[in-house]
Amino acid sequence: MRVVLVPVSSIASWLKSFAEFISGLCKDAVASIRQWSPARKMAVAVAVIALVALILFVDLPDIGELRTWADGAGSWFIVLFWIGYVVLTLFPLPRTLWTVSAGLLLGPATGLLIALTALTASATIALLVVRGLLGDWMRPRLKHPAVAGINARLERRGWLAIASLRLVAGVPFSLLNYAAALTSIPVGQFAIATAVGSIPTTAIGVFFGDLLTGQTHPGIVVAMVVCALLGIGGLILDARMPVAEAGQGKTVD
Repeated sequence: MRVVLVPVSSIASWLKSFAEFISGLCKDAVASIRQWSPARKMAVAVAVIALVALILFVDLPDIGELRTWADGAGSWFIVLFWIGYVVLTLFPLPRTLWTVSAGLLLGPATGLLIALTALTASATIALLVVRGLLGDWMRPRLKHPAVAGINARLERRGWLAIASLRLVAGVPFSLLNYAAALTSIPVGQFAIATAVGSIPTTAIGVFFGDLLTGQTHPGIVVAMVVCALLGIGGLILDARMPVAEAGQGKTVD
């Protein structure tokens, strides 16, 4: 097995370039916001305040409340639950409650199907919305040397990176959706990778209700560690695989 050592100078050079990219991005964002009309600034400010208030002050329903809603909604509960899962996971809110509740209220097979389809729909909608709002603004900035190679990988083989990151339970679901929207990863690749990569961690949540109570079974911890290691392994594999440049036979290391 050959071990490739990356020179410290190369890492330092990339970090400097990436810092310049972030600095330039922030300056461009401030300049763009200054050009907004007062009405648009007010609308965005209200939306941000509402989102922060939602995250900080609105309590998520507990399992007892969800059971009550299930009894009251009858056969419509599955549809309402799926819609609620999709809508609420568009925002940076924990999805563990919905995943575990899917298993407890709908059973393991139906619960897993509902959870996977809902989270895939939610992730895809989030990507399309963010890309629709910021994609044109962000696209030319992805040519910066610090991120051009990363963006090229996501555009041509983004499914591997996204699927690997979905395997790592500590990676925030919503934030990954937003970040992916600002790259060139194809929507189809993103959706499929989200669905496939989310199967293990979602199954853990659906099949083990004790995640909700905090009495975590050791087996769950082991399963999460294994998933995380697989995800990290996928990221390492992706980093080692070359990416062909568009329209050329050359590869990007």
